[in-house]
Formats: sequence, C-alpha cells, structure tokens
Amino acid sequence: MELIFRPRRLRRQATLRKMVQETHLRREDFIYPMFVAPGQGVRQAVDAMPGVCRLSVDQLLKEAREVADLGLPAVLLFGLPQKKDETGSEAAAPKGAVQQAVRRLKKEVPALLVITDVCLCGYTSHGHCGLIQGGEVDNDATLEALAQVALSHAEAGADMVAPSDMMDGRVGAIREALDERGFEMLPIMSYAVKYASSFYGPFREAAECAPAFGDRRAYQMDPANAREALKEAALDVEEGADILMVKPALPYLDIVAQLAGEFDLPIAAYQVSGEYAMIKAAAQKGWLNEEAVMLESLTSIKRAGADLILTYFAKQAAALLK
Repeated sequence: MELIFRPRRLRRQATLRKMVQETHLRREDFIYPMFVAPGQGVRQAVDAMPGVCRLSVDQLLKEAREVADLGLPAVLLFGLPQKKDETGSEAAAPKGAVQQAVRRLKKEVPALLVITDVCLCGYTSHGHCGLIQGGEVDNDATLEALAQVALSHAEAGADMVAPSDMMDGRVGAIREALDERGFEMLPIMSYAVKYASSFYGPFREAAECAPAFGDRRAYQMDPANAREALKEAALDVEEGADILMVKPALPYLDIVAQLAGEFDLPIAAYQVSGEYAMIKAAAQKGWLNEEAVMLESLTSIKRAGADLILTYFAKQAAALLK
C-alpha cells in the first residue's frame, strides 16, 4: 500500500492547529509609538491614521496607563516642538515635550519602558534630519546635535534611545556621549536599516516633519538595496547598538529575515504609518477584515524573524491577545 502523507491531518481541528502553530504573537512583542505635543489638554486626531492622536503630556499619561493596563511593555515617544528653527534646537531642550513626558511617565507609569526617538526632522524648520550646510545635510556636524538630544532624554529618565536619522556614525557618537556622562547602561535601539520609503506619508502628517525641500534619499537607504542593509547593520553593531531595527516592516520582510540570520542582537521591525493606514482604510471600506489582516500582518513580521514589533496596532492587538 502506498503511504500518503497528509499535512491536513494537523489542520482539521482548531485546538490541534494551535498546538502545532510555529509562530506566536505576544503582547510583550509590541512597542507602541506615541506623539507628544506641547500644551495642556491637547488631543489632535491624525486624519491619515485613524485612532492615533497628537497628545499633550497630560493626555499622553492617560493613554499610557491604558497601554500599561493592556500588558504592553513599552512606548516610543516622538515629539513636536513649540517652535521650529534651522538647527532643531528644541529637540534637546530640558523642558521639551518629550523630556517632560519621560519624567512624568517614569514617575506615574513606572511599569512602562520608555523609548525615545532621537532625530531632528520634527524640530527643524526645513524638515530634514540633520543640520544644513550648503543646501545639503551635513552628516558630521549633525552628530554632536544628536548626541545632545540623546543626553537630554537620558537625563530625563528614558530607558532607551532610538536614533532614526540615518546619519553615518550616529550610534557611535551617541554611545560615546552617553558613556562619558555616566549612562553606559542605557541601551540604543538603532534604526539600522531605514529605507527612503513611500510608506511614511501619514507619519509626516502626525509629526509635522515633511521636508521643506528635496527629499531624504541622500541619507535613507535605497529600497532596491539588500546587501547594503547588512553593511549598515554591521556598522551599527560595531558602534555599540543593542537592538537593530528595520523600517518599514512588510515591504522589507526579506531584510528582517537576513538580519535575524546574520546577527545575534535582537531585531526590531517598524510597521509604519502607511502600512497601518492602508489596513485601516481598506477595513473602513469593508474590503478587508481589519482584525484578521492586522494579526496576519503582525504574524508575518514575527515569522520573518523580528523579536520586537513597533506598531500603531499595538493596543488593538494586545486586547485580542489577552
């Protein structure tokens, strides 16, 4: 008698499917991005990102308590300034929105791990991620500014900093500055592989950080390149990164998988605003089942090799996974 292997034997019952499931989502996998704005009582909806708001510190604290109650372990803070200038000086201000939010969060919601974005784009009048010299971003001149931003976050009590600017050498510059000031135990989650993606549009509305001229292709990675991703990640490892991130996630699952296979550090992937907005918009049209597609997309990121997932769906997913 010819033996026939039937994989469907393990798929016929829901309980059995769950028992042999290879990839599992956990609430502990997620990091929830939040936008902190100056002022009091501010809750501004972001039109392109349903369910996401710019929040003043008092309002952010309310949402952070909800995040913690859902069992989510961490938030990532992006800041909006009172006023922008050519050098993004408010990014390092001790009384900036992010710095104030960090201090309050660590005091009032101590269970949450607070990660802070380190970049200048939301603070500069020109919207670029670095200082401008001769009409171009000056990489090396920007490093000191980024180090000062990271220090201001560390001094406020941040648990981790996450440089997202894609300047060469910024992980090393930040690591050196932190170590010199006694923050040698503060980890760095590097946006090691950040592509010049078209999926960032809704985020730029939320953070009010669209470039006033040109684009960011001179410092963010070419979407066509894969070998370069390994080089970028290796450089950040050498400079002292503790976690490597790929951004965006879904269009670059191959890159997530490559980094997971190549490096021993934890791998993070950012399901960015455009990925989130597409699912939300299609669901609002009735074209997709939002919960099912959300969980499928998050599972694919985890299956590709991500240990951590930054997603605006974090609260929604956590509620389903409880």
